[in-house]
Amino acid sequence: QVQLVESGGGLVQAGGSLRLSCAASGFTLDYYAMGWFRQAPGKEREFVAAISYSGGITYYADSVKGRFTISRDNAKNTLYLQMNNLKPGDTALYYCAKVRHPRTYYSGSLHEMMSVYDCWGQGTQVTVSS
Repeated sequence: QVQLVESGGGLVQAGGSLRLSCAASGFTLDYYAMGWFRQAPGKEREFVAAISYSGGITYYADSVKGRFTISRDNAKNTLYLQMNNLKPGDTALYYCAKVRHPRTYYSGSLHEMMSVYDCWGQGTQVTVSS
């Protein structure tokens, strides 16, 4: 059974840092590109970051570029999102997701589309106070 479980969220002051983890099971993580999305109350889910299945290519939303870093440890079957210099606007429920097709490189814009992902975690809450 394919499963993604996020952890590491919490309450942090503006300027602080958090590291989110996404534990994958039921599939071979290193075959798949992965992504992070977030959804704030009353807003649509939006793309945050993505990483190619090889780990060599990363993509970021403009709003988080330079502050967030996506990485993967395939040996541990875990995806990460290091978030630094957090802002109140980063407050949201954060989700990790797995792409539909294995061993496939997607162009940058495709990584932002929710339709290329076929499995989602339950989310972990990040709250940034001012």
